[in-house]
Order: sequence, then C-alpha cells, then structure tokens
Amino acid sequence: MKKIWLIGLLSLLFILSACGGGDTENENAGDGTEETSSDSETRMYESENGEIEVPAEPERVVVLSSFAGNVLALDTNIVGVDAWSKGNPLFEEDLADAEELSDESLEKIIELEPDLIIGLGSTKNIEKLNEIAPTVTYTYGKLGYLEQHVEIGKLLNKEEEAQQWVDEFKEKAGKAGTEIKDEIGEDATVTVFEEFDKQLYVFGDNWARGTEILYQEMELKMPEKVKEMALEYGFYAISPEVLSDYAGDYMIFSKSDGADSSYQETETYKNIPAVENDQVFEADAEAFYFNDPISLEHQLSFFKEKFLTE
Repeated sequence: MKKIWLIGLLSLLFILSACGGGDTENENAGDGTEETSSDSETRMYESENGEIEVPAEPERVVVLSSFAGNVLALDTNIVGVDAWSKGNPLFEEDLADAEELSDESLEKIIELEPDLIIGLGSTKNIEKLNEIAPTVTYTYGKLGYLEQHVEIGKLLNKEEEAQQWVDEFKEKAGKAGTEIKDEIGEDATVTVFEEFDKQLYVFGDNWARGTEILYQEMELKMPEKVKEMALEYGFYAISPEVLSDYAGDYMIFSKSDGADSSYQETETYKNIPAVENDQVFEADAEAFYFNDPISLEHQLSFFKEKFLTE
C-alpha cells in the first residue's frame, strides 16, 4: 500500500508522476462548472473527464485519494476512506466510523451505499465504481493546492464555503510569513526533508509537508541545491551523506515511527549549521502528508510555534 500512497503521498505520487503542482490561483480545473438537473436531488458537474451527474447534497461519500481532509473541512460525511487518510491523527475523530478501503474493495464499497465516490486519475476500477455511485477523479497537481479545495467545494455544492476558507487562509499564512521573515531574516533559507522507508527525501514547493505554506504563501527561500534538484519534480531522494548540500538555515524534518534516523548521530550531520544553531524542527509525518484545509491549519500552527516562539 505504501507504494500506492506517499503524498499526501509520496509513493502514490511517484506512480502518478504528477509533479507540476503549479500556482495556487492561476491553473484551470476540469472546469468545475455545474448545472442543476431537472431532478432537484442531482446536478451536473463538469469533471476533468467530462460532465457527470452528482448528488446535489452528497451525504455518503467514499474518498479513495488524498482529498479526505477537503471533504471533511466542508462538513460532508465520509463513509469510506483510504488507509493513509484513515491513519492521519488529524482526521481520527471525524473518520472514526469510516470504513478503511481501497479501489479494490468493491464489495465493501457496495455495502456502504455511497452516493458519491472521489478518487485520483490513477484510481483502478473506475467503470465498476461508477456503477456503484457517481465517481469523480482528479489528477493530482493539475490544480494548485488551494484551487483544488475550491474545485472540491464545487463538486460538493459548497464552493462559497471553500473559497471563504481559502481567502482567510491566504491572509493568515501571509501575515505569519511576514512575522517569520522579520524574525529569521529575509534571506534565511528553509529545507523540508522526510524520512520514509529507509530513504531520505527533500521537497520542492508543491508536495504537501507544509511546503506550499513555506514557499508559496510565506515566500520563504529554499537553498539553491533544493531548487536545482527538487523544485521541478516536487521531491528528490538523497543519501544522508549529502544532506548538508541541501540543508537550509532552518530544516524541517517530517518523521514517521520506525524511520531510520541513525544519520543524525554522525559528525557530518551534527556539523550542519542548522543543527549547531538548534534550528531543526521535527514534525509528525502522518499529519504532514496532505495539503487539505485541516492539515494546512495544523502545519501553519506548527510553523508559527517553531519559528516564532522557540
């Protein structure tokens, strides 16, 4: 399952190779326009794969992708969800009664009687899923991370609520960015790393883990080596021996239980200026995988706490 997910989620995104997250405001959706059906209980939604009839007010949603937090943030009930979303501690309470499943769990999905299914472009069994309930998929990275939330708002008939959150979040993140730059300096650099499955990764500006907040909204700087190797594709695998080449003045480490952190005991690591200056912040990877409103609010609070109060 890990090979299907790591973004929110890295291994999934390897498979998708959808690396161009783009600007938050300027990309086009699958246009997301809709028309009200003559049946007041349904409406037409223009997905990236064409027009599809969806419930006007979805009540039983299955999410087979990284968008569970978007759906939850719009106060919509999820009855079934992927394993990675189920494991996010930020979603634990809201997904307590949701069934853990995958795009192979067809019988289980039938039993849940969903009225809407949301997946990714790489989701399997789309035709069979469409026989169970209207199924809408998105290509990860085709939309900017905030535009994606608005698009899901259109799907759920809650576009106004989604846009309001986006406007408020951009204002909060921008203000926090100004405060942080005043604290650490305009030219200070920040790098985001993640330990996963005995591998170390460095991230660009559009691959969750708080990168959208740090680089897009706060406009903090990334080291030149990170720009060179990770900005275009979103992430880049490195060995601990070259970590110092990518280290910014501040380093964020997204960590999960069981990850190999032995490199942090080496002299090479201890001699990195950010380590010597106690400018290394560690985050819970499971809460940093995604870039939905719930995850983003948590990440923003984390950055404000670490940069401004420590």
